[in-house]
Amino acid sequence: MSDLPAVLPSLLSTHEVEALDESALLELIGSAERAKSALAALQARASATLHEKRCRREEAGGVPAAQRGRGLASEIALARRESPHKGSRLLGLARALVDEMPHSLRALERGEVSEWRATIVVKETAVLTPVHRRQVDAELAHQLPDLGDRRAGAAARAIGYRLDPTSSLRRVRGAESDRCVSVRPAPDTMTYVTGFLPVKDGVACHAALQQAADAARAQGDERSCGQLMADLLVSRVTGAEPATGTPIALHLVMDQQALLAPPTDSAEGVGVDPDDAIDGSESAAHLDGYGPLPAWLGRRLVRGADRVWLRRLFTDPVTGQLAATDSRAREFRGVLRRLLVLRDQTCRTPWCDAPVRHLDHATAVSDGGQTTYANGQGLCARCNLVKELDGWSHRPDATGTTVRGPTGHTWFSPTPVHRPPARAPSPRRSPAETQLAGLIAA
Repeated sequence: MSDLPAVLPSLLSTHEVEALDESALLELIGSAERAKSALAALQARASATLHEKRCRREEAGGVPAAQRGRGLASEIALARRESPHKGSRLLGLARALVDEMPHSLRALERGEVSEWRATIVVKETAVLTPVHRRQVDAELAHQLPDLGDRRAGAAARAIGYRLDPTSSLRRVRGAESDRCVSVRPAPDTMTYVTGFLPVKDGVACHAALQQAADAARAQGDERSCGQLMADLLVSRVTGAEPATGTPIALHLVMDQQALLAPPTDSAEGVGVDPDDAIDGSESAAHLDGYGPLPAWLGRRLVRGADRVWLRRLFTDPVTGQLAATDSRAREFRGVLRRLLVLRDQTCRTPWCDAPVRHLDHATAVSDGGQTTYANGQGLCARCNLVKELDGWSHRPDATGTTVRGPTGHTWFSPTPVHRPPARAPSPRRSPAETQLAGLIAA
């Protein structure tokens, strides 16, 4: 089974794709899509079976019922190169399809629906009892292959409401308990700040911003309504007007040459083609909580701040990793804590990418691990808890951390590298050339 990824390309190559006509190419695309669905069904059966076997083994070992299967979703996520959060969803999908929705599973096996469409149906029936869920699955079976994503979800929800009218109330209560605020990067160095709110609160927030923006425009403000609403949101949340700056600490990591480079009229000003300033010699800045930024924007943030603190971070010239700092404490605090957060940037578990919430020892203190830079790692809360379960271990070395799961499978998490790009030496100018360049620039 481990040879499957190597076999598939050879099977596809026998079709001599480039020699196929248009009709055959379209047929190949459809066949590949049906094969993807069938493989997703196979993964679902394997995941559900793995969960059943794990729980039986742990039951025989005296593990309490509430703790059986803990950490398995993270193992599945690592095997599928996904985040632990998605691993939980995939395991839940697998168990629902295998145990309660056999018709949807068979449609997936036949390639009649995609994994995502099956996920939608499972999600829309999540609040139902197993009995009602099986009824929805049976009633939906004949029409599911002909429905799109939205109609499939609506049909499953409608049948569920008819079978169990109180399910809508449980859906509302469950959704309200999940209210939260999240942030994620957007294109062009912008950010999405999303509030998942009850409908009355969300509409009230938008209406208040809309009303204030309309009032400002009526008084002559030239900003667009959308710009005003965005600026008002920032000022009301942070307590500061956009023009006065936000009293929040932002941790920006930049290489020294990029930080101290003089301003240019191309990227940091206006009036000149931005391509003139892009020569590939500047490494990107990194804003903690956001991600990479172009160097010119990092300089603009620094120059536009009311107050700036500079802290030098040293990197190994060979590996490009941040230099080590040791501590005798049992907790990662102060400079060491900040250094680890800036180094790891996101959870060190492979493919997780969640924000760092916990700083912990890769090798536990009880196993002889030290509170050092080399033995420290940033993890999300979930991955840090999974790390402490039986059968899990993290082993650091000079290049990264090896994660080992209960089945003996291992995954490698390389230590992030912060190495500026190599720069070609600047050609020396004669005094005459320097003077001429100055005259041209003037």
